[in-house]
Amino acid sequence: MNYRPLLAALALALATAASHVSLAGAATNVAGVTFDDTASVAGQPLVLNGAGVRTRLLFKVYAMGVYVAQRAHDPGGLQNQPGSKRIRIVTLRDLSAEQFVEALVEGLKKNHSPEALAALEPAIGAFRKAMLEIKDAPTNTEVLIESWNGATRLTVAGKRRGEDISDERFFPALLRIWIGDVPADAELKQNLLGKAS
Repeated sequence: MNYRPLLAALALALATAASHVSLAGAATNVAGVTFDDTASVAGQPLVLNGAGVRTRLLFKVYAMGVYVAQRAHDPGGLQNQPGSKRIRIVTLRDLSAEQFVEALVEGLKKNHSPEALAALEPAIGAFRKAMLEIKDAPTNTEVLIESWNGATRLTVAGKRRGEDISDERFFPALLRIWIGDVPADAELKQNLLGKAS
Protein backbone atom coordinates (compact mmCIF):
# COMPACT_ATOMS: atom_id res chain seq x y z
CA MET A 1 0.00 0.00 0.00
CA ASN A 2 1.28 3.47 -0.92
CA TYR A 3 1.24 5.67 2.22
CA ARG A 4 2.63 8.78 0.56
CA PRO A 5 -0.78 10.39 -0.26
CA LEU A 6 -1.95 9.70 3.29
CA LEU A 7 1.23 11.17 4.81
CA ALA A 8 0.98 14.20 2.54
CA ALA A 9 -2.63 14.78 3.60
CA LEU A 10 -1.65 14.40 7.26
CA ALA A 11 1.21 16.87 6.87
CA LEU A 12 -1.15 19.36 5.21
CA ALA A 13 -3.69 18.94 8.00
CA LEU A 14 -1.01 19.51 10.66
CA ALA A 15 0.30 22.58 8.85
CA THR A 16 -3.23 23.98 8.63
CA ALA A 17 -3.81 23.28 12.32
CA ALA A 18 -0.50 24.94 13.22
CA SER A 19 -1.47 27.96 11.18
CA HIS A 20 -4.81 28.15 12.98
CA VAL A 21 -3.13 27.91 16.39
CA SER A 22 -0.75 30.71 15.43
CA LEU A 23 -3.64 32.96 14.53
CA ALA A 24 -5.52 32.07 17.70
CA GLY A 25 -2.40 32.91 19.71
CA ALA A 26 -2.65 36.57 18.68
CA ALA A 27 -4.48 37.27 21.94
CA THR A 28 -4.12 36.38 25.61
CA ASN A 29 -7.11 35.37 27.72
CA VAL A 30 -7.08 36.34 31.39
CA ALA A 31 -10.09 35.40 33.52
CA GLY A 32 -12.31 35.61 30.44
CA VAL A 33 -10.89 38.97 29.32
CA THR A 34 -9.09 39.06 25.97
CA PHE A 35 -5.89 41.07 25.65
CA ASP A 36 -4.69 41.51 22.08
CA ASP A 37 -0.97 40.91 21.70
CA THR A 38 -0.56 44.27 19.97
CA ALA A 39 -2.06 47.74 20.36
CA SER A 40 -1.42 51.30 19.21
CA VAL A 41 -1.21 54.56 21.17
CA ALA A 42 -0.74 57.88 19.36
CA GLY A 43 0.17 55.97 16.23
CA GLN A 44 2.95 53.97 17.90
CA PRO A 45 2.64 50.18 17.73
CA LEU A 46 2.87 48.46 21.11
CA VAL A 47 3.15 44.87 22.31
CA LEU A 48 1.61 43.20 25.34
CA ASN A 49 4.34 42.92 27.95
CA GLY A 50 2.21 40.80 30.26
CA ALA A 51 -1.27 40.37 31.70
CA GLY A 52 -2.76 38.95 34.87
CA VAL A 53 -5.45 39.19 37.53
CA ARG A 54 -5.53 41.38 40.63
CA THR A 55 -6.94 39.36 43.49
CA ARG A 56 -7.84 40.56 46.96
CA LEU A 57 -8.90 38.21 49.76
CA LEU A 58 -9.26 35.45 47.14
CA PHE A 59 -11.67 37.54 45.05
CA LYS A 60 -10.80 38.47 41.48
CA VAL A 61 -10.97 42.26 41.25
CA TYR A 62 -9.77 43.07 37.74
CA ALA A 63 -7.77 41.77 34.79
CA MET A 64 -4.88 43.95 33.68
CA GLY A 65 -2.37 44.16 30.86
CA VAL A 66 0.56 46.49 30.14
CA TYR A 67 1.55 47.49 26.59
CA VAL A 68 4.94 48.98 25.68
CA ALA A 69 7.07 49.49 22.59
CA GLN A 70 9.55 46.77 23.59
CA ARG A 71 9.04 43.94 26.05
CA ALA A 72 10.94 44.26 29.32
CA HIS A 73 11.17 41.75 32.16
CA ASP A 74 12.45 43.99 34.92
CA PRO A 75 10.56 46.88 36.58
CA GLY A 76 13.11 49.56 35.64
CA GLY A 77 13.13 48.55 31.99
CA LEU A 78 9.35 48.59 31.87
CA GLN A 79 8.86 51.90 33.71
CA ASN A 80 11.61 53.91 32.11
CA GLN A 81 11.59 52.96 28.45
CA PRO A 82 10.69 55.82 26.11
CA GLY A 83 7.66 55.94 23.86
CA SER A 84 3.96 55.35 24.29
CA LYS A 85 2.56 52.96 26.89
CA ARG A 86 -0.83 51.62 27.90
CA ILE A 87 -2.31 50.11 31.04
CA ARG A 88 -5.58 48.28 30.30
CA ILE A 89 -7.78 47.23 33.20
CA VAL A 90 -11.12 45.41 32.96
CA THR A 91 -13.11 45.05 36.18
CA LEU A 92 -14.19 41.54 37.17
CA ARG A 93 -16.60 42.70 39.88
CA ASP A 94 -18.63 45.81 40.62
CA LEU A 95 -16.46 48.56 42.07
CA SER A 96 -17.16 52.12 43.08
CA ALA A 97 -14.88 54.74 41.58
CA GLU A 98 -13.93 55.68 45.14
CA GLN A 99 -12.79 52.13 45.94
CA PHE A 100 -10.72 52.05 42.76
CA VAL A 101 -9.09 55.43 43.37
CA GLU A 102 -8.34 54.80 47.03
CA ALA A 103 -6.63 51.50 46.16
CA LEU A 104 -4.47 53.30 43.59
CA VAL A 105 -3.54 56.08 46.01
CA GLU A 106 -2.63 53.49 48.65
CA GLY A 107 -0.40 51.76 46.08
CA LEU A 108 1.29 55.06 45.27
CA LYS A 109 1.95 55.70 48.97
CA LYS A 110 3.55 52.28 49.42
CA ASN A 111 5.95 52.75 46.51
CA HIS A 112 7.04 56.39 46.89
CA SER A 113 8.77 58.49 49.50
CA PRO A 114 6.72 61.27 51.12
CA GLU A 115 8.74 63.80 49.09
CA ALA A 116 8.07 62.04 45.76
CA LEU A 117 4.40 61.69 46.66
CA ALA A 118 4.14 65.39 47.49
CA ALA A 119 5.66 66.28 44.10
CA LEU A 120 3.03 64.10 42.39
CA GLU A 121 0.12 65.56 44.37
CA PRO A 122 -1.26 67.83 41.57
CA ALA A 123 -1.27 64.90 39.11
CA ILE A 124 -2.80 62.55 41.69
CA GLY A 125 -5.50 65.12 42.45
CA ALA A 126 -6.37 65.53 38.77
CA PHE A 127 -6.53 61.76 38.28
CA ARG A 128 -8.64 61.28 41.40
CA LYS A 129 -11.10 63.95 40.28
CA ALA A 130 -11.46 62.41 36.82
CA MET A 131 -12.05 58.93 38.24
CA LEU A 132 -14.54 60.03 40.89
CA GLU A 133 -16.70 61.64 38.22
CA ILE A 134 -17.62 58.20 36.87
CA LYS A 135 -19.16 57.17 40.24
CA ASP A 136 -19.19 53.41 39.55
CA ALA A 137 -17.16 50.85 37.64
CA PRO A 138 -19.44 47.82 37.21
CA THR A 139 -18.17 44.43 36.09
CA ASN A 140 -16.54 44.53 32.61
CA THR A 141 -15.75 48.25 32.75
CA GLU A 142 -12.64 48.97 30.68
CA VAL A 143 -10.15 51.49 32.07
CA LEU A 144 -7.35 52.67 29.79
CA ILE A 145 -4.44 54.70 31.16
CA GLU A 146 -2.24 55.78 28.27
CA SER A 147 0.99 57.75 28.05
CA TRP A 148 2.71 59.51 25.17
CA ASN A 149 4.97 62.55 24.95
CA GLY A 150 5.04 62.57 28.75
CA ALA A 151 1.28 63.07 29.14
CA THR A 152 -1.17 60.61 30.72
CA ARG A 153 -4.75 60.17 29.49
CA LEU A 154 -7.60 58.35 31.25
CA THR A 155 -10.38 56.68 29.28
CA VAL A 156 -13.18 54.79 31.05
CA ALA A 157 -15.81 52.76 29.18
CA GLY A 158 -14.70 54.31 25.91
CA LYS A 159 -15.01 57.89 27.12
CA ARG A 160 -12.13 60.24 27.86
CA ARG A 161 -12.17 61.42 31.46
CA GLY A 162 -10.63 64.66 32.67
CA GLU A 163 -7.79 66.54 31.02
CA ASP A 164 -4.50 64.96 30.01
CA ILE A 165 -2.03 65.03 32.91
CA SER A 166 1.19 66.63 31.71
CA ASP A 167 3.50 65.48 34.53
CA GLU A 168 5.83 62.96 32.84
CA ARG A 169 6.57 61.34 36.21
CA PHE A 170 2.96 60.29 36.72
CA PHE A 171 2.65 57.26 34.41
CA PRO A 172 5.83 55.57 35.73
CA ALA A 173 4.55 56.32 39.24
CA LEU A 174 1.28 54.54 38.45
CA LEU A 175 3.16 51.53 37.09
CA ARG A 176 4.97 51.20 40.42
CA ILE A 177 1.63 50.39 42.05
CA TRP A 178 1.81 47.01 40.30
CA ILE A 179 5.52 46.45 39.59
CA GLY A 180 7.18 48.48 42.37
CA ASP A 181 8.96 47.20 45.48
CA VAL A 182 5.63 46.83 47.29
CA PRO A 183 3.28 45.67 44.50
CA ALA A 184 -0.48 45.51 44.91
CA ASP A 185 -0.31 41.80 44.03
CA ALA A 186 2.97 39.87 43.86
CA GLU A 187 1.68 37.29 41.36
CA LEU A 188 0.23 40.01 39.14
CA LYS A 189 3.63 41.76 39.16
CA GLN A 190 5.28 38.63 37.79
CA ASN A 191 2.60 38.28 35.14
CA LEU A 192 2.93 41.89 34.02
CA LEU A 193 6.69 41.44 33.75
CA GLY A 194 6.16 38.37 31.59
CA LYS A 195 7.71 36.10 34.21
CA ALA A 196 4.75 33.85 34.92
CA SER A 197 5.68 30.20 35.24
